[in-house]
Amino acid sequence: MKPIRYIIILIIAFIIFPAGKATSQDRGVMNLPAYNHEKYHFGFILAINQMHFTIKMKDGFQNFTYDSLQSPDIHVDSLNLLNVTSDPTMGFTVGIVGNLRLGKYFDLRFVPSLAFGERNINFYLKTYNDGTASLVEIRKNVTSAHIDIPLSVRYRSKRVHNFGAYVLGGLKYTLDLAATRADKKEEENETLVKLQKHDVSAEVGVGIEFYNAWFKFGIEAKMSYGLTDLLRREENVYSGGIESLKSKIWQLSFTFE
Repeated sequence: MKPIRYIIILIIAFIIFPAGKATSQDRGVMNLPAYNHEKYHFGFILAINQMHFTIKMKDGFQNFTYDSLQSPDIHVDSLNLLNVTSDPTMGFTVGIVGNLRLGKYFDLRFVPSLAFGERNINFYLKTYNDGTASLVEIRKNVTSAHIDIPLSVRYRSKRVHNFGAYVLGGLKYTLDLAATRADKKEEENETLVKLQKHDVSAEVGVGIEFYNAWFKFGIEAKMSYGLTDLLRREENVYSGGIESLKSKIWQLSFTFE
């Protein structure tokens, strides 16, 4: 989460401060003066994302003992689950933008996208084999290929020459194409953490926009928080101790409209 925050801060600082200095000295020509009065317009986005999991564990999960049949990939007599954590990685997103003007400062945004990324889930275990106890860490990689269908309402600030800002909020439906391939991959003798194919998320974001001579360029930072439990339940240690597994995604988008 920290790397993408640093990127957002650096880019916004790099663009706003030079732009503000130049504007104060020479405002120049207002580009696309009638742009915000158009009923609708289109464009595309290029984005980087950082996918997370929010993990909630069951009460007393550390007290449950799993036998050898419930602990695939680990050749031990029994084991206890001590903790589960998640590590994010960077991915990328591409999509198209549809914008409908609702009022002087309000827009309806529809941005269907294709997002790729992956997350690591770390399982910390205490194993028992022939009376000997050991601490073991197992990392499971979860790859995602999302078709995202978000619908948001955006509130724009009053345009200041060739600069504007906005906030937005809405809902997003996600279809995970990689989740449909999990069963086929497991045939290769690797036990996977399997996810549900469908998810619904709440989204909030902020952005800044620059009006050029031919198009509008924007930078948008957005956070999506999953509302549904994604974990597919199986009789093993990888799902037995988890109460819920929800998605959380940060995204930094560059828009061209």
